[in-house]
Amino acid sequence: MGSACIKITKYFLFLFNLLFFILGAVILGFGVWILADRSSFISVLQTSSSSLSMGGYIFIGVGAVTMLMGFLGCIGAVNEVRCLLGLYFAFLLLILIVQVTAGVLFYLNVGKLKQEMGSIVTELIRNYNSSHEDSLQEAWDYVQAQVKCCGWVSYYNWTENADLMSRTEVTYPCSCEDKGEEDDSLFLRKGFCEATDNSTQSGNSPEDWPVYKEGCMEKVQAWLQENLGIILGVCGGVAVIELLGMLLSICLCRHVHSEDYSKVPKY
Repeated sequence: MGSACIKITKYFLFLFNLLFFILGAVILGFGVWILADRSSFISVLQTSSSSLSMGGYIFIGVGAVTMLMGFLGCIGAVNEVRCLLGLYFAFLLLILIVQVTAGVLFYLNVGKLKQEMGSIVTELIRNYNSSHEDSLQEAWDYVQAQVKCCGWVSYYNWTENADLMSRTEVTYPCSCEDKGEEDDSLFLRKGFCEATDNSTQSGNSPEDWPVYKEGCMEKVQAWLQENLGIILGVCGGVAVIELLGMLLSICLCRHVHSEDYSKVPKY
């Protein structure tokens, strides 16, 4: 009966570590996405905010270490190597402490992150230059066109742009244009556009702009919260698997009475 329990524990630990390895790869993928994405609001934050870039590197590091621990856990479980099981338990405990600490720090800095978002976007709109190609400007144009919003709090944020407000004709941000039900998402319009029916208008009044009236603040924050919720959900799932892995590794380690190094695979 004891031998059967050890075998069951061993193979359960192997399955948990296989899942642990896969989730580690997912966390690593999130980190790569944060650093490499150039077609969404993450690009705006990542280019201007060192904290988000650092978060991406942390996800890559945690994901890589998690995958390594899953691999070592599989070897230790299958071959019943006591030293590997002990090392595996210690690293799992360390990773769990790091994850909990990072989660607490993130929770305490959510308000600061939202404030930082507003400052970044407001400054971007104020300094937007339609005659200059810039990856950050293009990312914000993409956000406005895809989310169907204009400005940060409202489209009036664009009145702070001196270049735009100096125009004598009715001119507006192209990516803000309200196209109604028309689906033109494959073509991104950048820079400033002049209204086609502005013959009777005098000056560039925001009330005459054919743009979305709703600001991007609430929509972008909801989008960011949703994606971060997915990331935190994956991290929570990894933490549960870590606890189960620690429990199983201790149970298996207690039943391995002596270190038999002949079981260590030789390559």
